[in-house]
Amino acid sequence: MVVTSRRYELAIASLRIVVGVIFLWAGLEKVLGPNPFDAAGFLKFATAGTLGWPFVSGEVAEGTVFNPTHDLWVGLASNGGAMSFINFIVPFGQIAIGASLILGLFTRFGAAMGTLMMLLFFVAAWEFEFGIVNQHLTYALVTAFIGTIGAGRYFGLDRVVGTMAPSGIRRWLLSGDERSPRGHGLPAATPA
Repeated sequence: MVVTSRRYELAIASLRIVVGVIFLWAGLEKVLGPNPFDAAGFLKFATAGTLGWPFVSGEVAEGTVFNPTHDLWVGLASNGGAMSFINFIVPFGQIAIGASLILGLFTRFGAAMGTLMMLLFFVAAWEFEFGIVNQHLTYALVTAFIGTIGAGRYFGLDRVVGTMAPSGIRRWLLSGDERSPRGHGLPAATPA
């Protein structure tokens, strides 16, 4: 997809920046919060999941586990080495993803990592009480769109850095081809 309208470029850049701020904020509140971030509580106690109608109706017995991956998350919570890694990668990953999206630098890589993180959160939480769509799936879809469209080429640093990077890095980590002033590899069209 080639975006040639200035207002659509601004909309894509705005979406990229807003989602970046959300990721950055989530990471910073974990790092700068009054208590050190620890995902063990979530992994042990919040990964049983929920289901809603038509799969479950009426009262659900306390302690019912709906998430087929629940044992994996509980096992990770009891592994000290895994928890050290998770407690580091989640907040600092969110900060890096946020910075990448805000700056429009390494946008495709940052968006891919954001999509992966949100899909992991989606599976771990397994929250289907109100349907299949929740915030984790929504963020995964939005970050996938940001990466696919190469949103860093619109008012982002990928547009500048792309001229200096080899084609493979431009294509997979940045936001596309530097041959065009717009960054998409095709001749620039007249803005609408």
